[in-house]
Amino acid sequence: MINLGIQGACDEALYQLGLDIEELEDLEEDAGLGNGGLGRLAACFLDSMATLGLAAYGYGIRYEYGIFAQKIRNGEQKEEPDDWLRYGNPWEKARPEYMLPVNFFGRVIDTDEGKKWVDTQVVFAMPYDNPIPGYGNNVVNTLRLWSAKSPIDFNLKFFNDGDYIQAVLDRNLAENISRVLYPNDNFFEGKELRLKQEYFMCAATLQDIIRRYKASKFGSREAVRTDFKHFPDKVAIQLNDTHPSLAIPELMRILIDVEKLPWDEAFDITTRACAYTNHTVLPEALERWPVSLLQSILPRHLEIIYHINFLFLEKVKEKYPGDMDRMRRMSCVEEEGEKRINMAHLSIIGSHAVNGVAALHSEILKNDLFKLFYEMEPNKFQNKTNGITPRRWLLLCNPGLSDIICEKIGDEWPVHLDQLVALKKWAKDANFQRIVGKVKQENKLRFAQLLEKEYGVKVNPSSLFDIHVKRIHEYKRQLLNCLHIITLYNRIKKDPTAKFTPRTIMIGGKAAPGYHTAKQIIKLICAVANVVNNDPIVGDKLKVIFLENYRVTLAEKIMPAADLSEQISTAGTEASGTGNMKFMLNGALTIGTMDGANVEMAEEMGLDNIFIFGMTVEQVEELKKKGYNAYDYYNGNADIKQCVDQIQGGFFSPSNPNEFKGIADILLKYDGYYTLADYADYIKAQDKVSATYQNQGKWLEMAINNIASSGKFSSDRTIAEYAREIWGVEPSWEKLPSPNAGN
Repeated sequence: MINLGIQGACDEALYQLGLDIEELEDLEEDAGLGNGGLGRLAACFLDSMATLGLAAYGYGIRYEYGIFAQKIRNGEQKEEPDDWLRYGNPWEKARPEYMLPVNFFGRVIDTDEGKKWVDTQVVFAMPYDNPIPGYGNNVVNTLRLWSAKSPIDFNLKFFNDGDYIQAVLDRNLAENISRVLYPNDNFFEGKELRLKQEYFMCAATLQDIIRRYKASKFGSREAVRTDFKHFPDKVAIQLNDTHPSLAIPELMRILIDVEKLPWDEAFDITTRACAYTNHTVLPEALERWPVSLLQSILPRHLEIIYHINFLFLEKVKEKYPGDMDRMRRMSCVEEEGEKRINMAHLSIIGSHAVNGVAALHSEILKNDLFKLFYEMEPNKFQNKTNGITPRRWLLLCNPGLSDIICEKIGDEWPVHLDQLVALKKWAKDANFQRIVGKVKQENKLRFAQLLEKEYGVKVNPSSLFDIHVKRIHEYKRQLLNCLHIITLYNRIKKDPTAKFTPRTIMIGGKAAPGYHTAKQIIKLICAVANVVNNDPIVGDKLKVIFLENYRVTLAEKIMPAADLSEQISTAGTEASGTGNMKFMLNGALTIGTMDGANVEMAEEMGLDNIFIFGMTVEQVEELKKKGYNAYDYYNGNADIKQCVDQIQGGFFSPSNPNEFKGIADILLKYDGYYTLADYADYIKAQDKVSATYQNQGKWLEMAINNIASSGKFSSDRTIAEYAREIWGVEPSWEKLPSPNAGN
């Protein structure tokens, strides 16, 4: 409604019908079709592509069950299926006329015409279209999601054997492909169903792209076959991580086997059309598919991958003669142990551009993860720092703040976020500070009411709202935050009369169901909260809440209410982060390491408007080389020792004293994320946060500087850079929305 400029009209119409728009909004299910920041980033990109008037489609899978709903029972995460389509989805339109076949299994034969993939099992891909309107510009793009459907003439063998029931039941196996989202973030799960999902999306999408290309004036020709020479000029395929990397061998298969192009021409078209965005450097997150699985499910694609790899290694050999180690390390095929295909290597070889998602991350790709590829083809590598859509993450979720910004600088900022820089001149203005502070306080009161209603915890709305929301993962260091909570608790207990800045610390996020340590971290946070919240000596100086079922609609309420944003990953582990940008845009201050986009945020706002702590990437590397011994920190810091002893001694789990021994063991023996090494500096930075919060004038000045510095982090800027520097398209900024379009 905001993007169409009809929010006010709808609001009024519903009010006259005796309906409340907010109640209706609460009834709508989140479309949880992605994991963590990656899926949410794609949603922001779709909004920006429509707003910039780019002719773009988003493609994905229409999962019947999205990411699980998280319930906290007795302090433990329980997963419940997210049946988001239970009542249908009014925003989608099924398009059976564009249903497409997708093949699996079978074998490859040689014919006079070339290679042929035969005896396959067919599944149909049914498209569902969701409209993505641009902001105030009359452009509507499409998100096309594929749903798996069984072929009509299913398994006649069973009919002939008389087993009709089994034949009908087997239809479901095909349809399982789009049944459920794998709920892993930054972790590769090499399951057969997951591989089928990835190929299903790529195969359906490429057929759709080629169908549309052939229908255009560039594709259709009187000649026997379509002319593909214009294809890369008219089509850009951006691989959002390696999950769609099978698009490379699939496009090759179509061009060679179906369209009968010679290999070299087909490979030139493929590389010029495809580009690859890397979203993680964590080794456990990089996709490496077993050759045995590919051989069974996609035999033709495996042959093509082998040939792509062979020709690439010939080039490596030519450039670096005799360097066998380099060839081994650059190959798509990993020979050690079970033979696997490295999908990141395939994505680099089959693309014309490779980018990271923050300046620091892109440097790590060039200097470390893909160093050998960068040395060979430096011009292929770029950076595209992530962004967020200001329409959802300020205009929609924080109308109070949006209104006061409009009063100061006009209403073009939702499409020109860099205009927010004009607010800097009022950062020290006591009157403007008061207005900004009032909006923040109203948002906090609203959120405090929600907390009391949902969790039965009464929080002090004038306390510092300290918020840490993201997927639960050791590298994101929710444990470091937990150690700070325990430290604050111990301080209050030691001297209850000492001056203390009241805090409400909230941590939220889902743990992948099979990630035992992450689930234990949730359990520990809940156990610590239980002790802190029920201690009469602590009172309302400190409250701890684990926010259940963190998701987009909850984030829309959290971001406007936050005072402090926790972005505390070990330097060199978080590719970018986008939650950090949402908090910044809504006037929360950041406590963070020099990691991901935090680095660029600090550059934009200046180090005096952010609380930076901890080791840099270089210092982490140094410590790794030297050898990290957590016991040095444990024995050298009384506060650390007390916290860890309480965790492992059962202080927070009296009924089961060994409950958190495993967590203590991780901190002391197996911590690859150097939590204790950054502890002292983190506590120091947190003390500075508390002291600054006491001076509200200073705090609000910093908050206004944060808002004013967030222009760079619009996804419009990100997408404009992709368009110009990777896709070769000029975005249209001219079509500005009409004034008050959002009101």
